[in-house]
Amino acid sequence: MTLFRANSRAQLQRREWSLLAIVLLCLVSWACVTDALQRIDHLIHDVGGRLHAPQARSDIVIVAIDDRSINAIGRWPWRRALHAQLLDTISEQSPLAIGLDVLFSEEDEDYPGDDMVLAQAIARNGHVALPLTRRSDTLRAAFDTPVEIIREAAAQLGHVHVQVDSDGVARKLYLFEGPRESPRPHFSMAVLCAAGALQQGCEGIAPPPDSEHWVQEQLRVIPFATGAPDKPAFTTYSYIDVLMKRVPADAFRGKYVLVGATATGLGDMFAAPVAPESDRIPGVELVAHVLNSRINDIRISPAPLSWNLAFNLIPVAAALVAVLLLGPFAALMACGVMFIIMLIAGAGTALATGWQFSPASGMVGVLLCYPLWSWRRLSSAAMFLRQEMHDLVQDGITLPTQLPPRISRLLPSDFLERRIHAVEQASQQLRELHHFVSDSLRQLPSPTFVCDSLGVITLANAAAMRMVEDTTDDPVNHSLAELLSDFVHIETGAALLPLNPLKWTDVPTQQECRDDQGRYFLFLCKPFAANSNAGWLITLVDLTDMRRAQKQRDEALNFISHDIRSPNASIITLLEMHREYPDQVPLGELLPRIERYAQSSLSMAEGFVRLASAQSQTYSLAVFDLAALLEQSVDDAWAAAQDRQVQVRIASKPDAAPCWGDRSMLSRAIGNVMSNALKFSPPHSVVHCSLLPHGNEWVIGIRDEGPGIPADKRASLFQPFRRLHEGSHPGVQGIGLGLALVHTVIERHGGQIDVISEPGEGTEFRLHLPASMPDST
Repeated sequence: MTLFRANSRAQLQRREWSLLAIVLLCLVSWACVTDALQRIDHLIHDVGGRLHAPQARSDIVIVAIDDRSINAIGRWPWRRALHAQLLDTISEQSPLAIGLDVLFSEEDEDYPGDDMVLAQAIARNGHVALPLTRRSDTLRAAFDTPVEIIREAAAQLGHVHVQVDSDGVARKLYLFEGPRESPRPHFSMAVLCAAGALQQGCEGIAPPPDSEHWVQEQLRVIPFATGAPDKPAFTTYSYIDVLMKRVPADAFRGKYVLVGATATGLGDMFAAPVAPESDRIPGVELVAHVLNSRINDIRISPAPLSWNLAFNLIPVAAALVAVLLLGPFAALMACGVMFIIMLIAGAGTALATGWQFSPASGMVGVLLCYPLWSWRRLSSAAMFLRQEMHDLVQDGITLPTQLPPRISRLLPSDFLERRIHAVEQASQQLRELHHFVSDSLRQLPSPTFVCDSLGVITLANAAAMRMVEDTTDDPVNHSLAELLSDFVHIETGAALLPLNPLKWTDVPTQQECRDDQGRYFLFLCKPFAANSNAGWLITLVDLTDMRRAQKQRDEALNFISHDIRSPNASIITLLEMHREYPDQVPLGELLPRIERYAQSSLSMAEGFVRLASAQSQTYSLAVFDLAALLEQSVDDAWAAAQDRQVQVRIASKPDAAPCWGDRSMLSRAIGNVMSNALKFSPPHSVVHCSLLPHGNEWVIGIRDEGPGIPADKRASLFQPFRRLHEGSHPGVQGIGLGLALVHTVIERHGGQIDVISEPGEGTEFRLHLPASMPDST
């Protein structure tokens, strides 16, 4: 009989292993074919790309249209004569080629002669490549090309498109893209063609034909280059520096020069594996990385599907064989080795093989192999033990509490069967079950009550005791309905629990409620019956933080959807009116109105961003002089005070007031209170400021002579998006974020705000700041 059972278990083991192998290999194949784990693959490829990144070539130079150039020259777009001057300046040093990554798809109507000036400068150089972009406003596939006079002066044309993966990161591109009859090379290849290098697909400057079919050929992975630590990968000069000839005399000699936009909000910006998560790289830098790989003859393509399948399935098959033939530890080590080999191969073989494999599917398969097989073995052992215990009880045999040592020595050699003696602990675990459940209940994070059929509490955990500690020290033997009498239904306002426990059967098993302290809870009520005992299990899950977060989200969405859209809609309306009826709204009246709406929209956005920064960013704490900060805030408010015919005076302050905190945040908070006081101060009044010590804190007082704040509105004074003056002072501008920022900054510094005000008698804000800040904020 024993031999028969052993043979049955062996056959069952082989069947389960075969089924696991089929399921796991099919799962890995499906994940590999559908690219279901591409985000993990991207992470592995990005890490491998950083570890094995090629060096950036010194003969690739970027001329950046950066923020400094914008500030120096003026708003974009610039005159094309300026670009011509830049090209002549670069051409003086005889570069190999110039890639001018700027679109000139329309004629310059403001300066018609500039097109000819730019074309002549391009022609004088003779090695200039210009970009192409796909036209998106037509049913036929076509490129937007430079205007004819500029295009005919160029040496080559190339597309600047890249492929953005599902996570928003640009990692690949097609070397050729465009109409099926004449796909055009990438801009980097066009630069090489312009330099005279023999390249496949150098199409020159002929305009690409329109076509109903758009093709993309030769997908390549971009091998991002690396440079010196803490420096840009490629040598970069500012546009204005090149224009003013403030660059070395050989900066461009014998080099590939790429000219493109890097300024904020100007040109294409892409998330790339080489950029930090919060930054993006400009399109011209992306072209530089591709050009670097083309010159170094680095060609990396995604591995063909058949090879990728083999790459993922072979390690999984090896891991399946290991778990079947090897012991537990050896099988675990084998699976770990397979996993590490796939990780290293997926991250580091792209440059060596020219193929980029996606190992995530195989790695997940290897990871699942050992736990799934262990689970099946443990499950089989558990079924065997359960059957054996049942058979023993049916035979009338009383199981002993311990097995004699001589019987333990007779156990089979299988590692699971050697642990059969653990079954003997079952009776002891049953006796300890009540204590375990009771102790576990007490440690639950949410308040939990156990009540009898009359609604009297028989057991309460530590969280429940803390919740009702203001009412009673020990809630046991108290009526739960009386202890929760201040809890009401969130929609109807009715009492949460009836005083009569017989009506608890009508209470929903799940509902949301709140108490008189403004806290929100999810009320879970479950009846139970165990033998002759019956009762209720009540749990309260705190939803207060979630509701506050939802409220903040709704307020923010309302702000974005209504307040910040309103000025923009007004601008569009004015422009449409001016377009349809140009004489009705003169340009001299139109531009100031547009500027006013734009400034209003910008002010709203800045207030929103500042409040979010005050709530979330880490403060830079340092010792500074609070008295000097107050004087600076008064000086900063001078211009606004003069416009409103209001005086700002410092009544009293010490010579020095050392304080520990974030100076910039506190400056912004004091400035907001000062601005609020000026808004509501009548002409020819005075805003009084003071700085006084009070115990271990400093108190900044700012008092105006305005209309004051009614007592019923002070509770919501510091809530975001609350504009309490809309009815009484409609002329006062604001979006309700200034005082919310003040409250956030002072609270995060461990301080508090007092508001002293009576209608008609002015308002005083007192900002209490600790002289020494807490350890963390």
